[in-house]
Amino acid sequence: MNYQRSSALFAEAEKVIPGGVNSPVRAFKAVGGTPIFVEKAKGAYLYDADGNKLIDYINSWGPMILGHAHEAVVNAVIEKAKKGTSFGMPTEIETKIAELAVSMVPNIDKIRFVNSGTEACMSAVRLARGYTGKDKIIKFAGCYHGHSDSFLIQAGSGAVTFGSPNSPGVTQGTAKDTLLATYNDLKNVAEVITANKDKISCIILEPVAGNMGCIPPSKGFLEGLRKLCDENNILLIFDEVMTGFRLAAGGAQELFGVKADIVTFGKVIGGGLPVGAFAAREEIMNRLAPVGPVYQAGTLSGNPLAMAAGLAILQELDSNREIFNSIAKKTEYLHKGLEAVLTSEGVKFTINRVGSMISVHFSDKPVTDFDSAAAANNESFKKFFHGMLKEGVYIAPSAFETWFICDALSYDDLDATISACGKVAKTLN
Repeated sequence: MNYQRSSALFAEAEKVIPGGVNSPVRAFKAVGGTPIFVEKAKGAYLYDADGNKLIDYINSWGPMILGHAHEAVVNAVIEKAKKGTSFGMPTEIETKIAELAVSMVPNIDKIRFVNSGTEACMSAVRLARGYTGKDKIIKFAGCYHGHSDSFLIQAGSGAVTFGSPNSPGVTQGTAKDTLLATYNDLKNVAEVITANKDKISCIILEPVAGNMGCIPPSKGFLEGLRKLCDENNILLIFDEVMTGFRLAAGGAQELFGVKADIVTFGKVIGGGLPVGAFAAREEIMNRLAPVGPVYQAGTLSGNPLAMAAGLAILQELDSNREIFNSIAKKTEYLHKGLEAVLTSEGVKFTINRVGSMISVHFSDKPVTDFDSAAAANNESFKKFFHGMLKEGVYIAPSAFETWFICDALSYDDLDATISACGKVAKTLN
């Protein structure tokens, strides 16, 4: 494929934008090469600046669950834009989408809309601290909750120590309140809690990890966390920015039958526009200003264009819940096809899948946490990424990102992807 125009656009962008991108993963640093600049997208396909057509498996990192430029979403945004783009005042559509979201998701009574997943997670942790009166939080190595200071922490020397900043600008004072635990390891979590008795406000995690590749919770892990939280007066926060309204109408809480105290949303709930949200039972949410003392605000929160897009997508999903089965079946079909061609070529790999989230790890060992994900063969992934791109298939440009399946993908698209994988697999050994 020809990427001459993308290369030229990237060179121009580097002059005025740090690294040429507005979010680091877009820069292709993990895989090498020059990032692809998109011209437009429709359904399951991207069309880049050089006119190449690509089958899309990132779907804007998750929100395009029905495909790009879905008619209901586009029409809703156009009609709303004709009436104004922002008011900084309450609008009726905010209540409509709130009512629908609350009706779809178990164990929440009220929801507050914000502008991004980062803002949702940041606000959820502040609310948990304000509600419990305790300062420390537990997060898991490899889980990503946005770029708020509290979450940019790397592991310390062991279970009983706090972490340290992994980005300049994050203070040691912030880091001391963030405790690191190992995903899918309840014993480790219990040790961290015991070492910090009565100091932990919340445990926050992705119920299905998507930022170390797709990693499902092991059997009993979420249930065990719920029990530990109940026993120690700790709030359990599910970061469902990726999983919410994707794995099921009620997200991971519905899929796994485990209740969280606070849930954060993003991606799907915005239908492709910048939206985040956090939600909980009434007694927790009523601690928020202006009802309670925990402050959170945002001029563009509840923006009418974002609310219109989000309402349109949630209405589509709520009225046709078979969509969740449809995309799960497509993902299973893809899983089996990729598995067959990689096996036939003798490639060492592990595929993880939950619902419409899937990733290929180039490791012959189970991938269950950050360490096992990091131990996979990243050189093989780089070859795989560029090989698939050459065949017209766009996957996440990082071994540590899940793929997202959209319902616009046809079985012909899936077959083309499997065929491409078969060709690329021949180059991996």
